[in-house]
Amino acid sequence: MTARPRLPIVVKGYPRLSETFIAQEILALERCGFEIEIWSLRHPTDRYLHPMHAAIRAPRHYLPEYLHHAPLRVMRGLLRALPNPRFGALLRVFWADFRRDVTLNRVRRLGQALVLAAELDPALRHIHVHFLHTPASVARYAALLTGRSFSFSAHAKDIWTIPDWERGEKIAAAAWGVTCTREGWNELRRVAGAAGERVHLLYHGLDLARFPAPPEARPPRDGRDPTAPVQLVTVGRAVGKKGFDDLLAALGRLPADCHWRLVHIGSGPLLPALKAEAARLGLAERIEWRGGRPQDQVIEALRAADLFVLPSKPAAGGDRDGLPNVLMEAATQALPLLSTRFAGVPEFVAHGENGLLMPPGDPEALAAALARLIADPALRAALGMAAARRVRAEFSFEAGIAQLSERLAASLDAARD
Repeated sequence: MTARPRLPIVVKGYPRLSETFIAQEILALERCGFEIEIWSLRHPTDRYLHPMHAAIRAPRHYLPEYLHHAPLRVMRGLLRALPNPRFGALLRVFWADFRRDVTLNRVRRLGQALVLAAELDPALRHIHVHFLHTPASVARYAALLTGRSFSFSAHAKDIWTIPDWERGEKIAAAAWGVTCTREGWNELRRVAGAAGERVHLLYHGLDLARFPAPPEARPPRDGRDPTAPVQLVTVGRAVGKKGFDDLLAALGRLPADCHWRLVHIGSGPLLPALKAEAARLGLAERIEWRGGRPQDQVIEALRAADLFVLPSKPAAGGDRDGLPNVLMEAATQALPLLSTRFAGVPEFVAHGENGLLMPPGDPEALAAALARLIADPALRAALGMAAARRVRAEFSFEAGIAQLSERLAASLDAARD
């Protein structure tokens, strides 16, 4: 009987409601025959879990989020590292990083890497890491100390909010990496220079088996009947890059005789400010803030809605979305999509075909698109059906997971040689 290939995966936090793409991938890799270990830099903070999390068998290991919380683990890691002939090379790389990033966060990543290197089974010779910023620092340092190889999956914030030197050096140190949008792929190849050929485009896609068939039909609500308002839904963490402040500003521009209701699903630091702004605009009675919810409740909300809205835009500090999975999730339920021409969104949403795209950060244009879609149930139905066809024809995740599985299997084989 052939042993299952064992793969440690480093993540920033696990489990997280907002990172369904990571849970989906881990579950799929387990079904492909991998025996996964999850090493997380942070403990979970979400109140709920997705059904996928319950299906994942991988054991979880939590590195010390703050080094002073686990001094004995950190000290054991350091004592194990001191006689290692690679320790000097690690310190040189760390010092070069620290000189350009003089932060406690950088020191914390070194400490976490020492713990990972000490506690990870020596038989595991290749590490895969999600996100190119802090998790990849830990994976890179641990790999350098132990002679392991590592690969990465880059997504959104990690592509756009760390300096060129850091991204380029991590890519050069990695065996290979993947990212989930063409925009991100082009950016990583730019900063990597000659090492850019190590980065590959790999859309997440969706495991469509997790989603029911879309509703057969939706009521032809057009916003004129106050007893039958058009149902809007948006899903995402309350952070700047999601553009929920623009959504509120746009909704505030709609005429009083345009009847709608909005459901927002997601937690996040900006929720109190968004609720206060909704109250200031006189919209509080029309908006339901549900907070973070597991995926079965997200799907239920999508099925009950008439229109999905996500006005992504650049946030302060350069943070931005990749291709938000929730757009594809909404498409599985034949929802028309209203979003922006930004980040990876146009790689899935084609303006006038399966949704409408507005300029990012433009509440006035967003309000005009909302008014148009609210008033036209036939247009919503046509766009929603086109979205459902596209996600099923072009964004199923089977092809992507097969490619990722092959790359990981090859790296595990090479690491054993």
